[in-house]
Amino acid sequence: MKKELITTLTDNFELHAQQTESGVEYWLARDLQHLLGYDQWRNFALVVSKARVASEVSGHEVSDHFADVSKMVDIGSGSQREIDDVMLTRYACYLVAQNGDPRKEQIAFAQTYFAIQTRRTELIERRILEQERLSARKKLTQTEKELSEIIFEQTGQDRNFGIIRSKGDQALFGKSMLQMKAQWKVANNRPLADFAPTIILKAKDFAAEITIHNARENKMSIESQISSEHITNNQAVRKTLIERGI
Repeated sequence: MKKELITTLTDNFELHAQQTESGVEYWLARDLQHLLGYDQWRNFALVVSKARVASEVSGHEVSDHFADVSKMVDIGSGSQREIDDVMLTRYACYLVAQNGDPRKEQIAFAQTYFAIQTRRTELIERRILEQERLSARKKLTQTEKELSEIIFEQTGQDRNFGIIRSKGDQALFGKSMLQMKAQWKVANNRPLADFAPTIILKAKDFAAEITIHNARENKMSIESQISSEHITNNQAVRKTLIERGI
């Protein structure tokens, strides 16, 4: 495929066909029809139909990627008529291209274009999620440092923090730390929190924040008081997570 054609097709897909609504990008099937080299809507509608089936078979919610819409078009003499159209996500466009006529240059281009763009989007989303997890991990570290300082100030013992945190974790997970590390396949010399999903990091952080608040407000001065508080808070968070299906 000539470089000039690739440049033209890229511009067409990105500048002319792609649209955005409420922050969500989409393509209209009737615009995509011409970009992919189809003259007749009825022929292209069959390709879209096959793409819907492919989406369903792959386990994706069809309505999340294919939205039936209608629009008014000019038919001459100042009059208009309503025609059917479909709003397509990037993933839907990828499936349409995969089900198109491979003999068409435009289809060959679109298959590669949307595969690359879909993969790029997935990588960006994964990177954002990882950044969120790292941010939650950093926040938990700061909260646990504050909890450690409160425990030392009010009980006078360095080792009490480790004891209290361990009891809180067991209350949250319903298992010992060694059992959790075995379940998640974490080495004994690595912190479990380094491997915990974001929601668990935030759960631990929330329980610790409540413990800090109540330990300070109620001037708890012995390990058993703060341990009981921390266990209660983690049990409450665990109950909420379970009730919400987590």
